[in-house]
Amino acid sequence: MRKVVTAAFVSLDGVMQAPGGPEEDPTGGFAHGGWTFHHWDDVMGQAMDGTFGEPFDLLLGRKTYEIFAAHWPYVPADDPIGKLFNATTKYVATHSAETLVWQNSVPLRGDAAEAVAELKRHNGPTLLLQGSADLIQTLLAADLIDEFRLMTFPVVLGSGKRLFGRGAIPAGLKLVSSQASTTGVVISTYLRSGEVTTGSFALGESSAAELARRKRMKREG
Repeated sequence: MRKVVTAAFVSLDGVMQAPGGPEEDPTGGFAHGGWTFHHWDDVMGQAMDGTFGEPFDLLLGRKTYEIFAAHWPYVPADDPIGKLFNATTKYVATHSAETLVWQNSVPLRGDAAEAVAELKRHNGPTLLLQGSADLIQTLLAADLIDEFRLMTFPVVLGSGKRLFGRGAIPAGLKLVSSQASTTGVVISTYLRSGEVTTGSFALGESSAAELARRKRMKREG
């Protein structure tokens, strides 16, 4: 069974819109395009190499597909990411399949969530989501995303398309790796980990001293 991995750049307040440049996606009057540019370092590059070093197919929404198709086919032939992206299969959520001119592009037929669920049922490489904020909401709502690889940047953008928007459903996550770049970007990987668990700090039958002890143990453990 294939897994769906979301690899995303997010601000501290969860915005993922237009990380690469001012003209990338100004939808809704977004005025901060390119907000990741001044934070890049070797630590982040190594993390990206790790993601792209595993077998994958790309899973893209139409907007991100158009941005990628206008860039990656035209980079120098020795560009390592360009070589990967041009060669890999690209599954695209679109209603206009005849306009998918980038090589190895395959439309997701019908309902996008159903199409991705069908892809997951078969063997093959990881389905790697890049950008594609609207498609992410669709897949979150259908509980189809297995892993989140996030780079959280030390900026607050206030508005814009968010990674966890209206499509998100309650879910428990497990942090499996985390490191910080030299520029303060937190690089973290989360796996799905069942349902949300809840509890209560209400005193009830426990004494205040017992509650304080539990809190202390939680902090230290």
